[in-house]
Order: sequence, then structure tokens, then C-alpha cells
Amino acid sequence: MLDSNKKSPQIGWLLLLFSLLTPSITYAERIKDLASVSGVRNNQLLGYGLVVGLDGTGDQTSQTPFTVQSLKSMLAQYGILIPSNVNPQLKNVAAVSIHATLTPFAKPGQTIDITVSSLGNSKSLRGGSLLMTPLRGIDGQVYAIAQGNLVVGGLGVEGQDGSKVSINVPSVGRIPNGASVERSVPTNFANSDAIMLNLHTPDFTTARRLEEAINKKIGVGTAMAQDAVSVKVSAPGDTAQRVSFLSYLENLELTPGEAPAKVIVNSRTGTVVIGSHVTVMPAAVSHGSMTVTITSDPLVSQPAPFSRGGNTAVVPRSNIEVSSEDSRMFLFSPGVTLDEIVRAVNQVGAAPGDLVAILEALKQAGALRAELIVI
Repeated sequence: MLDSNKKSPQIGWLLLLFSLLTPSITYAERIKDLASVSGVRNNQLLGYGLVVGLDGTGDQTSQTPFTVQSLKSMLAQYGILIPSNVNPQLKNVAAVSIHATLTPFAKPGQTIDITVSSLGNSKSLRGGSLLMTPLRGIDGQVYAIAQGNLVVGGLGVEGQDGSKVSINVPSVGRIPNGASVERSVPTNFANSDAIMLNLHTPDFTTARRLEEAINKKIGVGTAMAQDAVSVKVSAPGDTAQRVSFLSYLENLELTPGEAPAKVIVNSRTGTVVIGSHVTVMPAAVSHGSMTVTITSDPLVSQPAPFSRGGNTAVVPRSNIEVSSEDSRMFLFSPGVTLDEIVRAVNQVGAAPGDLVAILEALKQAGALRAELIVI
């Protein structure tokens, strides 16, 4: 029998179990945490600009001609013309890309955060300032204007002998509230007689429970599930009433459907995460000099004679024997769980890769009743 007090020093950190051997705990979540309103979404913005004022860490213009072209184009707008045969040797300018996320219902005058990334061979953007740059959406329209001083969390120092020290990534910086919104994104939030709630994670059970929770609180027929993601909800036509209606709706609580059985294995660190509904069917696995055998021998529990309220039930029985000889034979008796497999592997000091191979073999044989994800 396995001694549960022993721990292998090699992979004692191997296992992280979430409610594998305990009953599932039901919990309620708000609708706002499970679903979003269709059409109420973020929009991505992108721009190209110049960062100036760098301390000699800008682009090497001989290798990044587009930086010089951009600077000439910008100066031409201010009446400063540089001859075509003159290429300024810039050290304090860097070409950058700017991206930002435009939040739903953002109005002109509001500000959003932006991220600035070097496009050329600039070593660091620390101390630089972004010049005025338009940020465009996928439709080509300008939705925001960016400008400001960069905040760079990275640090890069290089000596004349070629030695250098780098902390984080100094070629990327942020500007909090660095862009001013100039255009709102059109939305049909108030232009239809219904709203559509889209679940973050597709699940037929959760969609049905979402429909039932809304109909129970507001009225039968208010909500109707369309598929595993979308639930159509009748809503007031008046904008103010619709806002109040959604405020009430998104705070309703329901118990979402339980997630599918999954086993997630990190092959680099040996960490294993096992879901609550994972089961292992009888099987035998041999990996190199390691053999794992799983058998099934359930017991039948019957109520005592003349007892009331008793039911006949099938009770799994688990007995585990481990032989740590050269053959490394593992014997798992009926009702085995993945927890017991891991404990047996730990007893003989096997490597994390052995457990990964066992799980993959069980999955291929159809004995692992769960989705196996190796990262």
C-alpha cells in the first residue's frame, strides 16, 4: 500500500488538484460576470508616429530610412524643407507604433491609455516624448489623437566594450491618458426592441439557466436562448429605461453550468491541474520501464433487511500496490483516481515527463474521460 506521508523530492511539487476528490460546490455568479451585451465592445486603434527627445538611443537612420522619411514629411508640414540628397543623422528620434483600446460608449474629450512600441532599432524610449499622432480604427477613420511623455518601465545600459544590462523591455512604453477621443463609435444599443447577451464561455446549460433566471425575475417570455452563446432579451425602447433595465439585469445571479472535465499539464514545470469531473477507466499503460495497471472491481452496498429508506449503491474500492524494483510495476485496484496515479509516480521518484506520457497514453486509449491539454 502507498504511504501518503512519503513525498518524492523530485516531483513533490508536481500536482495541483482542484476539487478532484470532493463534491462539486455550486456557486452563483452575476450575469455581468458571465455575459456581455452584443455590440457593447472594445475597439482597437492603431497609429504610427515619432518619439523625440531620446538621449542618444534613437534609431540608427542608416538602417531605418523610414524614420528619416517620417521626420522630413513632418517638418515639411511646418514649412521646413530638407533637400532630398540630405539625410540627417538622427540619434534622438525613433519611429514607433501606437496602439490603444477604445472603450464602449467613449465620448469625444475623454482620454484613454496608449502603448508605444519601437519599430526600428532604438535601444530605449526612456525620456522620450510622442509627437501628435492620429489613431485609426479598422475602418480607417481617426478616433483619437495621441501625444505625451512616455513612461518606460525597462532599463538598458551598454558599455563601450559591448557589455550591457537590460531590465524588462526599454523599447516599449506607456502614456496614461495619452490619447484624447475625437470620435464616438456608432452603436445600435438603443435602436432595437431587444438586446442580445453573449456568454463569455459557450455552454448550453449556462444559456438555459440564464434564460430561466431572467424569466423568473422579470416575466415568462422575456428571455429566449438562441444557442450555446446568445440569449435574446426583450428590453424597453426608451434609452433611459433600457439603462435601468440592464443595470438590474446584469446584477441577477445564477449558477453557471459546470466546466467540462479537463487535465492541464505544464510539461516544462511538471505542474498538473485536474478538474473535478475527471475519471479514469480500467486500462494498463507501459512507459519505458514503467507500467501502470488500472482494474475495476466495484462493490455493491445493499441496505440491511427490513430497513427503510435504504438504496442499493455501487461503491468503488481502491487498493494500490507499488513495486519500486527495476521493473517499476504499478498496480492500481478498482476505483483509481488520477490523484493516486500521481502519488504512485512520486513514490519511485519518476520524472514529470513520465506522468505526462501516462496521461497522454490514457487519453489515446480512451481511458481518460477528460480533455487533456499540454502546454
